[in-house]
Amino acid sequence: MTQHQTLPSAPESSYHYRVIRRAIDLIDASEEIVSLEEIAAEMGMSPAHFQRLFSRWVGVSPKRYQQYLKLGYAKSLLHEHFTTLEASHAVGLSGSGRLHDLFVRWEAMSPGEFARKGAGLKIFWGWFESPFGPALVMGTDKGICGIGFSAEMGAEAAMDDLMSRWPKATYVEDPAILRPWVLQAFGAGDGNLETAPLFLIGAPFQIKVWEALLSIPSGQVTTYSEIADAIGSPKAARAVGTAVGRNPISWLIPCHRALRKSGGLGGYHWGLPMKRAMLAYEAVQVDR
Repeated sequence: MTQHQTLPSAPESSYHYRVIRRAIDLIDASEEIVSLEEIAAEMGMSPAHFQRLFSRWVGVSPKRYQQYLKLGYAKSLLHEHFTTLEASHAVGLSGSGRLHDLFVRWEAMSPGEFARKGAGLKIFWGWFESPFGPALVMGTDKGICGIGFSAEMGAEAAMDDLMSRWPKATYVEDPAILRPWVLQAFGAGDGNLETAPLFLIGAPFQIKVWEALLSIPSGQVTTYSEIADAIGSPKAARAVGTAVGRNPISWLIPCHRALRKSGGLGGYHWGLPMKRAMLAYEAVQVDR
């Protein structure tokens, strides 16, 4: 394994996320809509500067965005944006959202290969900027196998987390190999690459759950019990929740779209603020 490399200084997109993250904390602490002036003052910016920065990242005003970030929004998502996975499978993945159009090509490691914990596997890795702060991306010659985020847990913890999943693999730092796929993954590709291929490394049950997650259109949500029904294990909602939490390819395999049946957000491996930001980010893109 390579030594952990110091995370490079975060440029503009990471700075944007840090501002959004601080705004999320401020919004969560208030039961009422927080004014533009109040948020801007907390960020140490003028209202006009903060409004421009915020709108560039999100595409809507801070007031409108707050409606998506409130915890109660999860219940409205279930009411207005709930998707049944059976219906998604019936109509097929194509046309069900930007992510599905880009990432329908995926391949899974065989159970025998998975049992070897990555032995004989070469995994390339690199740090990239994303709409959600610094992203650690890993991949084999077959496709992206891991995406983690360091904004909440830190760079070293994110690296340890992903590397521990395949402890016997050989890790090689080579962001250049991954860059074309990463650009597609975060919507910055030039259109010359048809897909950002995914390589799913997991146990058979986990892969079934992750395949079901890929059927959830962007801007929609589902529940753990709905996923359990979709994979033919209606009594396995708890096991489904565990498999969702172990999804190594965050964002592209959209585990952030899985909610509790009660309407609660549930947990998120890379931090609950990240899950709220992802749901909000997708919701405003769909509304636009």
